[in-house]
Amino acid sequence: MQEIPLSQNIPPAWYGSDIGARPELWLETLSPAGIAELEAAARGCLDRGLEIAGISAKSFDLPTIRPRLARLRDQLLRGIGFGLLRGLAVADHDREMAAAIFFGVGAHLGHARSQNGAGHLLGHVRDIGADSGDMNVRIYQTSERQTFHTDSCDVVGLLCLRDAVEGGETLLVSAVTIFNEMRRRRPDLLPYLFEPLATDRRGEVDRGQKPYFQIPVFSWHEGHLTSIYQRQYIDSAQRFKGAPRLTDRHVEALDMYDDLANDPHLHFSMRLRPGDMQFVYNHALLHDRTGFRDHTEPENRRHLLRLWLSCPGDRPLPDCFAERFGSTAIGDRGGVFVPGTRLHAPLD
Repeated sequence: MQEIPLSQNIPPAWYGSDIGARPELWLETLSPAGIAELEAAARGCLDRGLEIAGISAKSFDLPTIRPRLARLRDQLLRGIGFGLLRGLAVADHDREMAAAIFFGVGAHLGHARSQNGAGHLLGHVRDIGADSGDMNVRIYQTSERQTFHTDSCDVVGLLCLRDAVEGGETLLVSAVTIFNEMRRRRPDLLPYLFEPLATDRRGEVDRGQKPYFQIPVFSWHEGHLTSIYQRQYIDSAQRFKGAPRLTDRHVEALDMYDDLANDPHLHFSMRLRPGDMQFVYNHALLHDRTGFRDHTEPENRRHLLRLWLSCPGDRPLPDCFAERFGSTAIGDRGGVFVPGTRLHAPLD
């Protein structure tokens, strides 16, 4: 049994009702000079014939903005766990230019990781009409409400290209605050979330892997409380014959975790505008998205670009994360890999 720590009084242990009212802590509007620097760096990479996936911090030179992005990375890894950059005029750029800017910013925060079995380093979050009832479908491919979850990487980034007619707000909640509240209200349930639980791989299975992996919702390792969570995938893993069964107490603990995440006092929402770049730290926060009603014209439909990043200087992770992250090596972990995958950054 893992050690269960005391309540955590650290920067990401915030309440949504408080931090949502203080955008000065997490929102920065890019200056015209800063935007021009981003555009020049992207244009330089594309003019030299670099593919999006080949853009690095070295090739995407940002002499003025680099220190600000270093502070953002510190805010993600050791601060409140998220940040939003606003002001990029994506309507003025084609898809390749917008992707180059976003990938270049991400390269100054970490290393891009594959987001699916196809080896996509650049993801596309949009409704493709997928069937949410299909056990191998990922909910971001639909217009339905997601659930609070973490992604299989250190940091997830989103660039909003177009938003929906209504809905589609991003929700953030602190996993540290959820832990603190459970420790205060129902400490008897916490041990069940420190046990390894089966989580569905949703069909993205490498050689020698089971169709599920086992990992605790909470881990306490080298002085860090880390959470990894996707309730839908925990529930759907029960379809596999060899998966350890959830007991009534596991379900009660998971239900309380969900109830706390959905408490309006704990979480808060923001609506991403076109041009917004949002970055969220997966080891301390969870994110969600409300359902949405989209435009009827295909060219106007909601569309976000996504990055999964592994960040140098991040916290150590316990060995159990290797089953999902491939490795626990700092700066070289996370993502989804299957046999024969070629890493690339598709524009569609």
